[in-house]
Amino acid sequence: MKSPLRTLFNKAPVPYVAARNLALPWRQPTGAEAQMRAMGSVGTLFAIVNRTSNATAQVEWKLWRKAASGLPEDRVEVTRHAALDLWNKPNGFYTRQENVEIIQQHVDLTGEGWWVIARNPRSPLPLELWPVRPDRMQPVPHPIDFLSGYMYTGPGGEQIALRTEDVIQLRMPNPLDPYRGMGPVQAILSDLDSARYSAEWNRNFFLNGAEPGGIIQVDKRLSDDEFDELTARWNEQHKGIANAHRVAVIEQGQWVDRKLSQRDMQFAELRSVSRDVIREAFGIPKFALGDVDDVNRATAEASKAWFAEYLTVPRLERIKGAL
Repeated sequence: MKSPLRTLFNKAPVPYVAARNLALPWRQPTGAEAQMRAMGSVGTLFAIVNRTSNATAQVEWKLWRKAASGLPEDRVEVTRHAALDLWNKPNGFYTRQENVEIIQQHVDLTGEGWWVIARNPRSPLPLELWPVRPDRMQPVPHPIDFLSGYMYTGPGGEQIALRTEDVIQLRMPNPLDPYRGMGPVQAILSDLDSARYSAEWNRNFFLNGAEPGGIIQVDKRLSDDEFDELTARWNEQHKGIANAHRVAVIEQGQWVDRKLSQRDMQFAELRSVSRDVIREAFGIPKFALGDVDDVNRATAEASKAWFAEYLTVPRLERIKGAL
């Protein structure tokens, strides 16, 4: 399929929404989509990705012309250039900071970040940069040339072929796949699920009457009407926080308790362990997330320098190398 890249005038080079309102069947997010959705469901992950992507996006970029001597002090700053114009205003809808932040979110969550370049067909000069979701991009391997291009799958299922020169990929190398990236979230999906499920269990603990569930045992088979009546009465009298700990009156039935307390489930310990595992995967210390119980002025300054050197600079170098 021929690439639709053209003179844009603030038009996206690939579709970001379906052309029609399609009623797609519900499905469980998987792969890169599930990794990106995790940011909105686990507070610790959100805090880490928000810190790293914000720090990366806040850095001001400059363009330099190298000196013949090769010495950094002899280089000359370039203040007017088409590359600067493109970088500072990537397209008609994104600012430089937002453009970098969303790409860094994708890299931190999935190990990959993608830009699609828009050009005027009459000129090779890049005109716009558009960030696209990693789960919509698929490299097309080639047995001899390594890579023949990319395939973008739109929200409506449409597929758009892109040339290698139309795409910029950032990735954290995947030891098993030379075409795709691997991020920290892929290594801790089970721990992220544990943190999310424990939070949901705590929420349901209160919504269901602030008591774990049990069994109402009867000595005969109930008719549909009897079952519906028993269920309706029980929900009316006991469901919700306002009805917690009310005395239950059960006609021709016996309550069998299956109580597990929050102490038994050890959710406080589970969530604490999950936070530590998430931080370890990203290599981010407690102070970076606002945990400053044992921080003084000297350690705070050292922490700031540590964050910049080991977390922000490598992310900036990855972007610079790709550009």
